[in-house]
Amino acid sequence: MICHNYSFEWRHLAQNPFFMHATIGKEEGWKTLSFQRREAKLNRAIFHILALKGSQTRWDVHKGVKAQKGLKHTKYTNVLRRIRALEESGYLEKVGTRKIKTQPSSQTNLYQLTPRAHLAILLNQINLDSFTQKASQHTIITTLAALISYTTNQLQAQT
Repeated sequence: MICHNYSFEWRHLAQNPFFMHATIGKEEGWKTLSFQRREAKLNRAIFHILALKGSQTRWDVHKGVKAQKGLKHTKYTNVLRRIRALEESGYLEKVGTRKIKTQPSSQTNLYQLTPRAHLAILLNQINLDSFTQKASQHTIITTLAALISYTTNQLQAQT
């Protein structure tokens, strides 16, 4: 199984009560695309499960989703479609396989969050006004450098 070596422990984000029950508004955070559409609640649940438990199979994610308040009646096919869409969007990645317990000769894929998903989670929780007012100068300069680099790359790609 492949795991990213992040210096930041992502599980604490998933344990934050704000993560699952966010009512994101202008004052509370910055809604990323993964949390804006009608699929936002299911996306948030999938991110939460994978952030808490690490890599999981689609069936394990489905069981975790059904355990979430308000998602008890979520169908397996809906979770499969969301996982596929999140993988195509770069939020999830396949990281290995595991034997299926009921069919030992068969294997199923394991999925985990990508850095893009972790960034979406963080951006969803950040109050940008508070960040600009309270962040250290070093943090602001580092953030500016990353955003300028991204913007420059985007402009170069358009030409």
